[in-house]
Order: sequence, then C-alpha cells, then structure tokens
Amino acid sequence: MPIPYPQTRTQDLVEEIHGHRVPDPYRWMEDLESDEIRAWIQNQNSLTNAYLERSPLKEKIQARMHELWDYERYSPPFKRGGRYFFTYNTGLLNQDIFYWMEDLDAEPQELIDPNTLSEDGTVALSGAAISRDGRLLAYGLSDAGSDWQTWHVRRVDDGQDLEDRIEWVKFSGASWDKSSTGFFYSRYDAPQGDALKSANYDHKLYYHRLGTPQSEDRLIYARPDHPKWGFYGQVTEDGRYLVIYVSQGTAKENGVFYLDLEDPQGEVTGLLTDFDAAYELVWNDETRFFFKTDRDAPLNRVIAIDIDHPHPSKWNEVIPEDKDKLEYADFVGGFFVCTYLHHAAHQVRYYTQDGTPDGELTLPGIGTVMGFSGRGDDPETFYKFSSFTTPGTVFHLDVLNRKETVFRSPDLAFDPKDYVSKQVFFTSKDGTQVPLFITHRADLQIDGEVPTYLYGYGGFNIPLPVSFSVPNLVWMEMGGIYAQAHLRGGGEYGREWHEGGMKANKQNVFDDFIAAGEYLIHEGYTMSPYLVIGGRSNGGLLVGACLTQRPDLFGVCLPNVGVLDMLRFHKFTIGWAWTSDYGSPDDPDEFSTLLAYSPYHNIKNGAIYPPTMVLTGDHDDRVFPGHSFKFAAALQNAQAGEAPILIRIETRAGHGAGKPTAKLIEEFSDMWTFALMHIPG
Repeated sequence: MPIPYPQTRTQDLVEEIHGHRVPDPYRWMEDLESDEIRAWIQNQNSLTNAYLERSPLKEKIQARMHELWDYERYSPPFKRGGRYFFTYNTGLLNQDIFYWMEDLDAEPQELIDPNTLSEDGTVALSGAAISRDGRLLAYGLSDAGSDWQTWHVRRVDDGQDLEDRIEWVKFSGASWDKSSTGFFYSRYDAPQGDALKSANYDHKLYYHRLGTPQSEDRLIYARPDHPKWGFYGQVTEDGRYLVIYVSQGTAKENGVFYLDLEDPQGEVTGLLTDFDAAYELVWNDETRFFFKTDRDAPLNRVIAIDIDHPHPSKWNEVIPEDKDKLEYADFVGGFFVCTYLHHAAHQVRYYTQDGTPDGELTLPGIGTVMGFSGRGDDPETFYKFSSFTTPGTVFHLDVLNRKETVFRSPDLAFDPKDYVSKQVFFTSKDGTQVPLFITHRADLQIDGEVPTYLYGYGGFNIPLPVSFSVPNLVWMEMGGIYAQAHLRGGGEYGREWHEGGMKANKQNVFDDFIAAGEYLIHEGYTMSPYLVIGGRSNGGLLVGACLTQRPDLFGVCLPNVGVLDMLRFHKFTIGWAWTSDYGSPDDPDEFSTLLAYSPYHNIKNGAIYPPTMVLTGDHDDRVFPGHSFKFAAALQNAQAGEAPILIRIETRAGHGAGKPTAKLIEEFSDMWTFALMHIPG
C-alpha cells in the first residue's frame, strides 16, 4: 500500500534556458529559512522515523554498531618543536581529542577536547596548526557541520586560550611564521545574506600577528580581477618563503606564487602561473623547490625548480613518472617517501634526494596508508595503515634504519581472519576495465541472493580509499557483501582516468557503476532485489543518476548529501567551483550534457522506482540541502509503485566533516535498517 506522504506544494515555474523549457516546480524549497520548508522537514522526518521504527532490526543494528565502534582510534603523530601531537578517541566520543607529549615515553596530555564545547557534540575541531617551537596551537572550530570556521590560539603548556579570534575562515588552514609570532590564513568577507546558502567569491590571504585584532590583519594577496581564485598559504620548512597555491574552483590545475619573508620590500611573485598542471610543494633546499606535478606526466612525478631560474628549460626531473600513480610525496629524514596507487591500493617507495630508488616499505597487506609528515632532517615519522578488514594501526618509522614498529593498535570485538577481500575487474559499457573490491565473511555462501552494498564516487580526481569502516563491518556481519567500485572520474589512475569521467564524459561514471551492478549479478553474487547502492556528495549524484536511468537494476537506493539539481548547483555556496568537473549550466553545450543526466530533471512521472531513502543535513553548506529536498519531493510525487521514497534530514549537521559519532551511528543504523526492510528474506 502506497505511503501517504506529507503534502508538498508545487509551483508553476518554467524557465527557458538555452532553448530548453525547464520546469522547476519545487524551487520554493531552496528557501531554507521559510516556515513552510521547516514544517516540511519536520513532517518528512516524522514519516521517516515512524517508518524505520516499525522494524525490529533497528535496535539490534544500532546496538552492534555501538559495540564495534567502541574502540580506540589514533591519528599518526606529527612533531613540532621536539614535541609530538596526535588525536585520540576512546571509542564513542563524538569528537576526537587533541593530545601532545614531550617524548614518545611520556604520558599524553590533553590539549583540546571538542566534546566539551557543545552538548550534542556538533562543534568540531576542523583545523589545527602547531607553531614551530611547539608552544602554540592555532585551531579552527566548525559548528553543526558547516564549512565556516572560527580560529583561536591556545598555549600548549597550560592549555589556556589567547584573546586572538579569526572569523569567516573557509577552505583554509593556518601556517605559522618562522618566529612563531603569527600565522597566514585565508578567508572570505563576511557573507551578505544567508551564510549557509550565499555563494562564496573573492578569497583573500592574510597574516595574523598574535595579540592583535583581526581587523588589523595584513592582507598578503587578493585578486579582485579573479573572484573565483582561492588561496592557500604554506610557509616553507626553512621559514624563508611563503608559498601561495592558487586554485580555480576544484580544477586540479593550480598556480603557485611565493613571497620572500626575509625581504621587507618583497612582493608576491608568480612562479607557476599558466594553470597548466597540478603542482604541490614537497620540500625546498634554499631556492631549489621540489614539486609533485602531473605536468608532462599524467601519473605524476617530482621535479626541482630553482626559483632564481624558473624557466621550464631549467627544471630538473628528480623522480620520473611510474606506471602507478604517485599520490603523495613527502621528504623526511633525508629521503623522499612516495605513496603510489597500484590499482587503487597503496604502495610506498623510498628515493634518495637525487631521485635514486632506495627500496620499499612493506605494508601489512592491500590497503591505505596516511602520514609520513616531518621535517627533512627528522630521523623518524609515523604512518597509519588500514584495509577493508583491518582497523587503523599506527606505526613508528625509523627512516634511516628502515625499521617500523607498532605505535598504537586498536582492539575490536571481531577477528579480521573471518573476512576475505579480493579485487576483480569488470568491463564497462565502452570496454574499459574498472576495478572492484569485494569483501565479505569467509564462511558466506555465495548463492546469488546475498544482500550487497555497492558503493562508489567517481569524481574530482579523488580516489576511494581501501580502508576500514565499522558500518561496513556490521553490514558484512549480518551476511552482506561490501563492494567498492573505483570509477572513472576518480583519482585512481591519474589524469586520463579523471578526465574520462568529467564534463562531457560524466556519463561514463554512471555506466561504470551500472556495469558494476550487472557484474555482481552476472557473477552470481546477488540479484537486483538484493542490490543496494550508496554514495555521498558526488557519489550521491552517482546514485541519483543511476536510480533515474536504471530503476529496474537496483533493490534499494541511498543517495547521501548528493548534488542532484545539475542546472542550479553553481548558484549556492561553493557550488560554482564544481564547474571544473561538471561543466557549467551557463554554457549551452555543457548545459545539454548536464540536463541529460541531472537526477532531479530526469525523474519520470508514473515510473516505478525502487525503495529509496535520500539523506542530507540541514546545515550542509557544501552541497546545498535544497538539492535533496527537491529531488525527494519530485520522486515522491512521481512514484507509481508501492516502494517507499523517504528523506532523512539530519538536524545540526552538514556535509559530513566533524559529524559526531552518535549521529554517524544513528545514520548508518537507519541506512542498514531501511535497506534490510526491503531486501527479500
């Protein structure tokens, strides 16, 4: 029997765009402050909550999620001023606590506990930078998942805050000067209008001197002639130069400028200004700057540029391009530590300062590593390894002697040996081979009727990590398969792989994901009624597009914080920046491509759609929640079948970063409950 959905008003609004008549009957839902939309949110949440409470599974799933989530988690430590800094969570704390130690044998001391800053755990530590002498912490806080940050400064020794307060920071960290008397950061002007909705332009780079009000901060660099440029400042390890990365939206190609901090009359100088490739500083030896770049190397390489002789003819290749993608390059202990992606999983290799290969780091298995921070003369560093079946273990690495030891390891109430994971390759619509990881219990009987959760992303040159997840473990404990597809548009195989899934090629991403589902069915893992698909953000777009293109293929759909209105995404917050990957609705040719797959605009009245639960947060100022509101309303109105179309709107939550543990447990418990309510058996 169809669900009686809350009434959603439509409006007679049709726009003529590039010769196309485009209806938008739910445009009014973009006004997040109206009483009408607030009532709609409350009514939809009441419906969803009541629906999920009907299942006896919810309580059991949530209890097991709590049990497994309750394990110690550490970040890899980093070193400043001879001291060690890291984050730690006992298990169920809503936010990680920031700690420091005088040495590795010392008792950790609490520096900042975000859990004390709000009753519901929604104030998160969104950024942290330790001064070079290890005595001061600049830290950013975000409220309710917003991208906006307010920065403060705290003394390490006694944990007391200074009076410094920096507001309207977004898409920025902090980088301390050599004397630890101030730091560089980027911000926008205070927004005019709704801070969670207004578009963000005119990023500016500032210097803040301790003990002075923000109004006196020195403007280092701004480009009013390029309002879409974004700036990120990084002081070099020797403290002499401020390197300024200049981005244009989310395009991977960037510019690099610099400022000589020892020259009182110095001015910002352009070093790499063609925006022809991606450039990331690894290290500098006086005027010789080492960059990881994909210039003339689609899979990345390391080059050296002398800033006194910057013409490309004078550049030196240090580490040449490899057959695998170079994802990260660090310089610590006198060696380059390079992390490569080999078919979506990490491998780590050492190189001497002149680029000579010098061995590999043996990892515990196929998985993901993060860390390797440190100074060029530090003899040690730390890294964290995890896989689909291995929780994050932190290792200490003696770089000179190539000796690694476990620094911290978690203890969970499960045995990794009870699970198996393998990688396969399937053929997409155009013949492209696409990698897919399949993980499940070792004793699982594969009979073609196994509940299978297929997850993907496929965008912005971002690779999906092969990493551990408590929710995925709970899903597999209950007899499910977790399948992770590494689609085109992502960063698994470099520039060609990314460009194969962007702009006019975006349909390739959806074809890849659909082919992954068909592969799982053809190979006897599952069938359509048992196949659940999910994705977040750009992955939410992925689910929405595949849902509207192939509603017959999937048993349950879970689009989360998705970009679902592809004709108006560029009008809210930072959405304009995504035109580098999606294309612009203002361009007639790119508009046609976007209209062809935009999930909101391709819902068909009278179609039969599978059970769907749309997820979003009311404070999401990355992907405007109006996307999900409009999509859910249109899908509810169009549904001709009896399967439910629900929307779960998290209050005081944003795009996902900094979301409290309690809210994460509730969200995933609801996802698995909804999925299992609609899988046969």
